Amino acid sequence: MTLPGDEPGAPAFSPHSPDPLERLTHEYESRRLAEEKKNERMVWWYLAYFLFGIHIVAFVMIYAVTHTK
Repeated sequence: MTLPGDEPGAPAFSPHSPDPLERLTHEYESRRLAEEKKNERMVWWYLAYFLFGIHIVAFVMIYAVTHTK
């Protein structure tokens, strides 16, 4: 038995449903899924910038240590 939210990444209800509550639920879930996808993409960008920054700091420290008198 499948329920209206079993398929991952798809809204639970149809936008063409005669029930207004199901239409609102579909609209809410569609917005939530879009926002979740956007937030996940932003997390990957923040991780990339963080790792890039760590490497820059490491290279500066290596340079400083190898060029001391």
